[in-house]
Amino acid sequence: MQSQNLELTQKIGIRLSQQQLRFVRMLELNAPELDEAVERELEDNPALGVTEETTEEDTRRYPAYVPRQPRDDYQFSPADETENLYDQLLSQLSERKLDAKVETAARFIIGSLDYNGYLHRSLRDIVDDLAFGPGVEVSMAEAEEALKAVRSLDPPGIGAADLRDCLRMQLEAMPASEVRDNALRIINDAYEAFTMKHKHRVMSLLKLDADDAGAALDLILTLNPKPGAALGNDPSAGSNVIVPDYVVNIEDGEITISLNNHIPELRVEQSFEQAMRNLERTSRGKPKKGSEFIVTRYNDARDFIRILTQRQQTMMQVMTAIVKIQEEYFRTEDVYRLKPMMIKTVADMTGLDMSVISRVTSNKHVALPWGIFPLRFFFSDTIGEEKEGGDAATNRKIEASIVSLIEAEDKRHPLSDRKIMEEMQAQGYDISRRTVAKYRDRQGIPVARLRKEM
Repeated sequence: MQSQNLELTQKIGIRLSQQQLRFVRMLELNAPELDEAVERELEDNPALGVTEETTEEDTRRYPAYVPRQPRDDYQFSPADETENLYDQLLSQLSERKLDAKVETAARFIIGSLDYNGYLHRSLRDIVDDLAFGPGVEVSMAEAEEALKAVRSLDPPGIGAADLRDCLRMQLEAMPASEVRDNALRIINDAYEAFTMKHKHRVMSLLKLDADDAGAALDLILTLNPKPGAALGNDPSAGSNVIVPDYVVNIEDGEITISLNNHIPELRVEQSFEQAMRNLERTSRGKPKKGSEFIVTRYNDARDFIRILTQRQQTMMQVMTAIVKIQEEYFRTEDVYRLKPMMIKTVADMTGLDMSVISRVTSNKHVALPWGIFPLRFFFSDTIGEEKEGGDAATNRKIEASIVSLIEAEDKRHPLSDRKIMEEMQAQGYDISRRTVAKYRDRQGIPVARLRKEM
């Protein structure tokens, strides 16, 4: 016989209302996403309208509000409208007189290149793809002729299988000379020693004196390891545009903070306002049949305007706090002036919850007179103990010190991570070699071996 028990348990939890959820989601949007969200809401909700066509953006002169400058005053990165790698190569190919099948294979090979101009697929795979895809039967001889045609296009190095092949192609395209021939010998017969930057090993293998080896190595270092990127096709070259959420300017010693949104002034449509007043007079507290659409849309429009206003005020509140804390950096552009600042620091100053600060600063950017930075750039923890005078070492300051050491090093004998650690410890920063490696990697600086100049 089964027994039944009745238990009473208590649970503590937090449930967000629908409006709170909408506010949280709106906080997470960056500037372009917010513009799209407002446009979408205007299209979806007939009760939501625009007061004026002109754009007004929240602007705060630190710490008070002032009218913002026109949007066109600040120059952002333009969209990339240059002809890409594939367009330029196909244009060159169209000027060649090739057999129809060879030209088809050449076009397919061009489409298979990566953005650096390398071909990482075998000709056999390309022949098979042509047969199973477009249904074009191409022989290996025709595929080889097509690859040869692609490799003859400008710039030299296009269609290379790897870096070694790319450098060899560029050297072979140069007029013959003693320096060019020595450089080819290095690529063909001493490539491993070259990649390890062992100049004496190169000299020993090829029986070259220091002057001849130096001239050949200098020539190799002038070659382009990414020939395809030279045609404006490298996605890392900055073709993607970052739209900042804030614009911070400094004029006559005064800091101005602007929200960079293209948002019109919103209002509830007059027809819905009137309809709601009529319902309130006639319904006497009881919902009128068929009025659900009007009430729902009216409430949605009113809530959206209120949440949007709260979002903008919260954004300004957080950015104003960041500027107050990091004011010395904003006035000097000196990364050494950045103070230790965490999410809790901003939360304590603004009175906002740390989760709100986290959402406001995530995936957001600010445009300064000297560049565009993610908001998280200004956050840093304290490394070690504060020095005398309250000058705390932040991870940003550590990174800047490491970069300064590397920039000043003898490139023929670059500093190892351990040597950098010792130099930093001599300056009073108690950090480990692993910390040096982490910050060096974060700055995109290679290890000492790869920084060595021969």
